[in-house]
Amino acid sequence: MSTCDIKIWRTWALAITHEAGAYTEQKFNAEKTGGEPVIPSPNLDTDLVMACDRLADVLIKAYKNPIKIQIDIARYSKLISPKNTGHNEEKEEKLLERCPPGHEGTKVVDKPATIIDVSGTIIAWYLPDALTETTQKEIRAATDLLGPSLEKSVKADGNWRYNQEWFKQGSENVGSTPGCINLSPAWFQQGHENLSDPEVSASLKGPSSENILKAIARPAAIASAALRVMHPQQYFAGLRALSHLGDKAVSKELPQMPETLQYWASVFNSLSIISNRETPNHRDHLSIPECFDILTTVGNYSNARMSMPSLQLEFRIVRHGVDGGEGDRIAWAWYMRDSVHIYAGVPSCGWAMVEGHILSTV
Repeated sequence: MSTCDIKIWRTWALAITHEAGAYTEQKFNAEKTGGEPVIPSPNLDTDLVMACDRLADVLIKAYKNPIKIQIDIARYSKLISPKNTGHNEEKEEKLLERCPPGHEGTKVVDKPATIIDVSGTIIAWYLPDALTETTQKEIRAATDLLGPSLEKSVKADGNWRYNQEWFKQGSENVGSTPGCINLSPAWFQQGHENLSDPEVSASLKGPSSENILKAIARPAAIASAALRVMHPQQYFAGLRALSHLGDKAVSKELPQMPETLQYWASVFNSLSIISNRETPNHRDHLSIPECFDILTTVGNYSNARMSMPSLQLEFRIVRHGVDGGEGDRIAWAWYMRDSVHIYAGVPSCGWAMVEGHILSTV
């Protein structure tokens, strides 16, 4: 995928993210091949360089610990209807019988690893302890800043994502405010993808928008840097989508979008912030099958785990859920909505493959 047509304004926060991604990728490749030490850009502050260094180290450990399963993820994804939410256990059992992962029982993964299918497609990266203490504190602080929006998001009934039954207060009622909100510089209301232009998400329309975007900037850069290594094609597709979106926002005079894009520091176009919620097994159909979502978790919890029953895998901390642990739990889910890429005129990217996914063009 050529990158010569991607324009990033120097004043955009995304410009620093792009440099952080390049540094992380170069450091990863140098450690992988035994190359010369990599000197970071002077535009990257010390905390961000340290965060990229930690990330690259964990990425290397995961790369060197492949876990192979006997499933063809591309074929598997074609068997799943958009109406299949992942909640029907009977249907899930039948699907598991048709596409077994090739090992008996649930396999517990507690070290950095990559999950690879029979075709050499990388299904998932597991990167425990990839965040520095500074980055974790920033995630906590940003989540606390969004406390009022999180509190308003919880409903008495309805969709499980916002239903109060799935939320609980943090430890000793002093933890982060329970709730779930979405942040995006370009958000389509459900069912309006082909009917209107996207809008800045509601949580970024208020007077605190700039402060919120600055608060999430470093965690956004770290997640993007990880993607630069894990799936370069997806990384550049996301970068291109935001670049094209910036042009459209100006030419069509879309309200608040140019200003929001100036401070949006992620190649992902959406972020869900989830605080103190247990999550049932489910599928996220708004995500792109070939693309990675990145889930980062922080908190003082214990005994929490993420399960992927479709693959019979359980990660200590596709269809997944998070079991309730003891303590305060914050999860940030970065993802790309295909409707935004379609709107921006960006082609789909392929699956991340073991061969050829490491060395991308700069």
